[in-house]
Amino acid sequence: MPHAHIIGTGSSTPERILSNKDLEGIVETTDEWITRRSGIKERRISSNAKDENATDLATQASIKALAMSGVSPQELDMIVVGTVTPERQFPSTACMVQKELKACKAAAFDISAGCSGFLYALSTVDNAVQTGNCRKALVIGVERLSGIVNWHDRGTCVLLADGAGAVVIDSVESDKGILSTHIRSDGTHWDLLYSSDGNTFVPEALEDIDLKPYHLKMEGNRLFKRAVEYMASISEEALDKNRLSSDDISLVVPHQANIRIIHALAKSLKIPMDRVYTNIHKYGNTSSATIPLALDEAYREGLVKKGDNVLLVSFGAGLTWAATLLRWTIDPLSSALAEKRQQEKIEATA
Repeated sequence: MPHAHIIGTGSSTPERILSNKDLEGIVETTDEWITRRSGIKERRISSNAKDENATDLATQASIKALAMSGVSPQELDMIVVGTVTPERQFPSTACMVQKELKACKAAAFDISAGCSGFLYALSTVDNAVQTGNCRKALVIGVERLSGIVNWHDRGTCVLLADGAGAVVIDSVESDKGILSTHIRSDGTHWDLLYSSDGNTFVPEALEDIDLKPYHLKMEGNRLFKRAVEYMASISEEALDKNRLSSDDISLVVPHQANIRIIHALAKSLKIPMDRVYTNIHKYGNTSSATIPLALDEAYREGLVKKGDNVLLVSFGAGLTWAATLLRWTIDPLSSALAEKRQQEKIEATA
C-alpha cells in the first residue's frame, strides 16, 4: 500500500508584530498577565495594505513547501486547505491558491474543523493516497484570526493571530511517512468555542485589519480541560495503533493554543518538554496554521531528522481533535538543494 510522505514544508506570517506591550494600549491587560496565562509574548497581525490576505499567506507558504519538495504546481493532484477565516464563503481558499500557483491539474477544496483543520486536511489527503486516488498533494493551514477577534475581550484578543503553513505530500511505496491519522469530534460541546454575529470595533492601531461581521467566543476554563483530555487520548490512540510508546517519539508538534495546555499534554503523555516544539511565544494561536508553521520551523532548525517519529496533535472548535503519527523521511541536504532549484523554477514561471 502506498504511504503519504511529507517531502516539503513552508510557512508565511504577516510582517506586522503586535507585542504584549502594544496590547496594553488596546485592552486592559499587561505583558506579565498575558505571558503567565498563555506563554505568548507577541503575535503577527495581517494588513489589508499588504499582500497578506488568506490566499496570499497560503500561497507564500505553499511556494516555499513546493520549492523544498522539488514538486511543480502542475504535478499536484489535490490542494486541501484547513481554515475558518477564508476571504469569502466561496470559492474556496484552496481554489484561489490553485489559481495563484497555476496548479491546473489539482482538485481544490477547504475544510472547516477549527484549529484541527490542518490535521483533518492531512487525514483526507492521506486516505486519498492510500486508495490510489492521489499521488502528490498540497496541504495548507491558514488563518486571519485578527478579523474575528473581539478587541474588547482581553481573554481572547491577546491569544489570536494570523499566519499560514503548508506541506507537500508524495505517494511512496514504503512503511514510512505518515503511519496513521486519527480524527474525532463532539458537537455537543460546540458552545465552548464558536462564532457569534456582530463585530464592529477596530483599535486605532489596527485600522487596516480584515474585519469580519462575526467574532469568536470562548469558554476558556472548560475548554482547557477538554483540550488536555482529548489531545492526550488521541495521542495515545495513535501510539497504540502503531505499537509505539512515548519513548519512541522524537518530537511532538502540538497545536499552539496555550503553553499551559502544552505543558499539561506533555505531562500526561510523559514526554519531556525538550521533545515538544513550541513557538507560541512568537506567533500566538493561529488556529489551523499552528502545526504546519511549527513543523516547518522545527525542520528548518534541525530538530526533525530522517527516521524520527513525529507526533502532531490538535484540538479546536466543533469540538474537534486530531493526531497524526509520522516517520520523517526528508534528508536535509538533498531537500536544501531541491529547494534552491525549485524556488528558481517557480519564480521564473510566476
